Amino acid sequence: MASEPESNLRTLDALSAFGRQFASYLGVSLVALAVHYAVLATLVETGRADPVPAALAGYLVGAVVSYGLNRRLTYASDRPHAEATWRFGVVAAIGFGLTWLIMAGLTRGLDLHYTAAQVVATGVVVFWNFLGHRVWTFADRSSPVLPDGAPRAG
Repeated sequence: MASEPESNLRTLDALSAFGRQFASYLGVSLVALAVHYAVLATLVETGRADPVPAALAGYLVGAVVSYGLNRRLTYASDRPHAEATWRFGVVAAIGFGLTWLIMAGLTRGLDLHYTAAQVVATGVVVFWNFLGHRVWTFADRSSPVLPDGAPRAG
């Protein structure tokens, strides 16, 4: 059994690693967000789309940027693309739905300006996406070990 100081050091190391990973995720998210907002603003300001579909188009383009950068920089994942992309898609689809609900509710329901509504949507979705990708999309695939040391079947 580990001593209390060793346990505290492991906890601090884990929190530090989590903080570094979240900081990387935020950096990647800023790049993807810049792409997202550029698509949103371009579509709305040129009259090509209403704010809600424009926000969703921006979300999709930003998701492509996010996948590539997060796979490489944030999570350093070795999960095969065939598996990671559909998982990423599921997490992103939920974030897409959250974006739609928030944007529609705030712009149509509460008549909030689309940029303010997008900031709120981004604030909610960034946490959902980080956790979803951390625990599922890009989670470490190493074989878990049972307490007795025997590798888990499967």
